[in-house]
Amino acid sequence: MEESWIFGAERKMVLRYFGIRVTNLEKSLEFYIGLLRLKKLRQGTMSHGGKWALLEDPRSHQRLELNWYPPDSAFATEYVPGEGLDHIGFKSQDAAQTVKKLIARGARSALAPTDKNGVKGIYYLKDPDGNWIEFF
Repeated sequence: MEESWIFGAERKMVLRYFGIRVTNLEKSLEFYIGLLRLKKLRQGTMSHGGKWALLEDPRSHQRLELNWYPPDSAFATEYVPGEGLDHIGFKSQDAAQTVKKLIARGARSALAPTDKNGVKGIYYLKDPDGNWIEFF
């Protein structure tokens, strides 16, 4: 499929990171930082009470976001080992326009646009299997 229908002459977005659900953020940080030697870039709290941490491999610069959701959160689901993918994040020059075009082509919205830690314009779509794809 030709990409010009959405990206024009130049692809204006890039895969930035993968987000996984964790059952204990502190233990996961100890594992990924202490054992695997990833570097913590940022950490924060979500508007609904969940917590997240963004890690980066110092050599490859690949990123991993760890997400923990409190039991009463709408996003807390039963944890099944091996099924912890939370979302895949794409950075886009114009996330609103990219998402609008993707929805027009049949993509499904997963969540209304959000304001994440003071950053406006966070959008979530679903892939054909229901996996969440973030555009920011």
